[in-house]
Amino acid sequence: MATVSALVYYPVKGFAGIALDEAEVTGTGLLDDRLLMVVSADDGVFLSQRTHPAMAAVRPAPVPGGLRLAAGGTDVEIEITPDGPRRAVSLFGHWFGEGVDQGERAAEWCSEVLGAAVRLVRVTPEHDRDGWGLHPGKVGFGDAHALLLTSESSLDSLNGRIAATGAAPVPMDRFRPNVVVTGWAEPHTEDRVRRLRVGSATLGYSTRAIRCAVPTVDQRTGVRSGPEPVRTLAAYRREPEFDNRVSFGAKLAVLAPGAVAVGDPVAVDEWG
Repeated sequence: MATVSALVYYPVKGFAGIALDEAEVTGTGLLDDRLLMVVSADDGVFLSQRTHPAMAAVRPAPVPGGLRLAAGGTDVEIEITPDGPRRAVSLFGHWFGEGVDQGERAAEWCSEVLGAAVRLVRVTPEHDRDGWGLHPGKVGFGDAHALLLTSESSLDSLNGRIAATGAAPVPMDRFRPNVVVTGWAEPHTEDRVRRLRVGSATLGYSTRAIRCAVPTVDQRTGVRSGPEPVRTLAAYRREPEFDNRVSFGAKLAVLAPGAVAVGDPVAVDEWG
């Protein structure tokens, strides 16, 4: 039987994730996933590990009413402000909206750590953004979808191919999943799921997860250490409909909110 082997949420887009034993699944994904985002102080464009790999080494930890952020021997505790001064923000030049600015303390600390003038923003209370794909769903500050699902069998298959080249295997955190499934015998089974129940939540397949350079970033150190796993993925996971870029994992929409825990069975109601 397929079950959930890991749950991870990323309170700040691009920063390190936090592992959970159980989580609430909201309409836009795991509760507080990508609740916050780092944007350029000049134009509000989001920052990511694509251009700032050091973001991976910033460790968030929940504290009452906010977060503690730590990196490079320094830390800061910030209060998360649900509403207040707004700032125009954008993602990939495709989505333009507003974020709630989290103030000078957060901005100064993040700017120093990342070596760029940035602001930290939160999704607005009225945030309403559509995803896309077979099941579009809703999304917060995620790239374009509510959840990323991967499987251990897919990683095992990939690492077997990497090992055959003499390179070192990669951990699952390179792909920054929200939900990891164990028990699927066939690698990339997640490509074929169309509707599934996990815990008390119902999820729908949106599209395959197209990968950029982020999986080449060591998520512990924030240092790019490629070319793996992208080099090996390029040998067998190119997607012609996405300009021959590589894929790993599936992007999902939330069809019915609920709760999920590590160990919960994963029931697929519809296959593609």
